[in-house]
Amino acid sequence: MHTHYTKTSLRSFGGHTPILGNRVLIDPGAVVSGDVVLGDDVSVWPGAIIRGDMHSIRVGARTSVQDGSVLHITHASDFNPAGWPLTIGEEVTIGHNATLHGCTLGNRILVGMAAVVMDGAVVEDDVVIAAGALVTPKKRLESGYLYAGSPARQMRKLSDKEMAFFSYSAGNYCRLKDQHIEELDRLIGNDD
Repeated sequence: MHTHYTKTSLRSFGGHTPILGNRVLIDPGAVVSGDVVLGDDVSVWPGAIIRGDMHSIRVGARTSVQDGSVLHITHASDFNPAGWPLTIGEEVTIGHNATLHGCTLGNRILVGMAAVVMDGAVVEDDVVIAAGALVTPKKRLESGYLYAGSPARQMRKLSDKEMAFFSYSAGNYCRLKDQHIEELDRLIGNDD
């Protein structure tokens, strides 16, 4: 199985062209541009925007970027000389309409629908960010906990069942992604 995207889904910017791993799905209704690297088995669903125009974005293997999500960076300036790249680990499920901006996420994280993670925030491995949560700039979320609210705060420790869900969710989206690749290939005959 190969990588699937349409030519308008991927856009070069500032001398950078997105780099895709194996078996990546970028839905024809999504946009990935600039200094972006997507790992193996990443899925980018309809309406998602991944815009690495003024800094880098790195997304680890088996991560899903669901419908309507926005992934962006913070550019370098006099106010923030180094800027903030966006770095996302492996097996991260990014829920519908989430916004991740110039932050760092570890592995095995669930970002709930419409959650916002802001500049310089660090999310350690094995974290659930509840739907609608606001993770404020430079906040650190500790591994093994659920965070909710606006601003987000630590609610409780995750159960063993919740911890097992991270890999289940990643695997489920990988299987769904593969089905979508097959269907899209049949519809538009993409041989990329």
